[in-house]
Amino acid sequence: MSVNTGAPSSAAKKRHALAFALLLLAGALFGAFYKPSPGAFSSRDDAGEEFQFATLPALPSWANAPLPDFSGYADTDEKKAAFFEFLFPRIVLANSRILLERKYLDALAAKSELTGKEKQWLKDEAKRLRVDLALAGKAQIAKLKRRLDVIPPSLIMAQAANESAWGTSRFAVEGNNLFGQWCFSAGCGLVPLSRVSGASHEVATFSSPYRSVLAYIQNLNRHPAYQTLRDIRLTDRKQQEPLSGKGLAAGLELYSERGEEYIGEITAMIRHNNLTVYDQAFAEILQDQNPAHLQQLASARDIDELLPR
Repeated sequence: MSVNTGAPSSAAKKRHALAFALLLLAGALFGAFYKPSPGAFSSRDDAGEEFQFATLPALPSWANAPLPDFSGYADTDEKKAAFFEFLFPRIVLANSRILLERKYLDALAAKSELTGKEKQWLKDEAKRLRVDLALAGKAQIAKLKRRLDVIPPSLIMAQAANESAWGTSRFAVEGNNLFGQWCFSAGCGLVPLSRVSGASHEVATFSSPYRSVLAYIQNLNRHPAYQTLRDIRLTDRKQQEPLSGKGLAAGLELYSERGEEYIGEITAMIRHNNLTVYDQAFAEILQDQNPAHLQQLASARDIDELLPR
């Protein structure tokens, strides 16, 4: 049996495009063609690398596939459908792997005593997610679980479309950077052509768009600028409400220098493009959160396994 590497056949492309077009038409996909925010804010992110633990499976090969050429679409709706089709399985992949880590945290919380290896994993995760290293035991695990959580597909898709001009910006094409993430060491990325004199930031480059998605989620999960977003998510968790991209967008005030205007733009993109249907599709895929099912999603060799059902 052949393995799907992220480059589907011509017939499969047509079938997927039709399915996504119908999905989008269900919510009237006729939103404005937004341009990226020039002031997108981000902290220094790593190259989208995951911190490994024993039960996290190897990434499927298609996660390393490059960004397709989205500049050739004459029809805006077709471009949007193709862009969302490309992103959705990568979002499911990244989020399912986060959910596996949350299950691992639950397992550690249930133990009366941790091994040295388990304590070291918690310490390393605390460093990665910027959790106070003075915390230990169940308090540390609880804080990590508040940081280590999923981001709804609708929010990821809207920000990716906004910040990358639907996958056609220079930073997306040359650096697989879909979210305008910055870095601050010389040579870490691409120098913005409009960078003001004296500034040192660059726009980070990633080995694949999947790594950009992963680093973006990590940025929202750990940077102090997005504490409000995490607080909204935690409240939804406690009230057993489904996570909402439009709801979490309220915590993005510091993502852009445009503040509330940027939040309004992102929520409008979610609404105009009916991106909440992807949150619903994600919830359906994740109805079964048994570790075995999460393992299957987190290592899906066929990208079709992670498409909306």
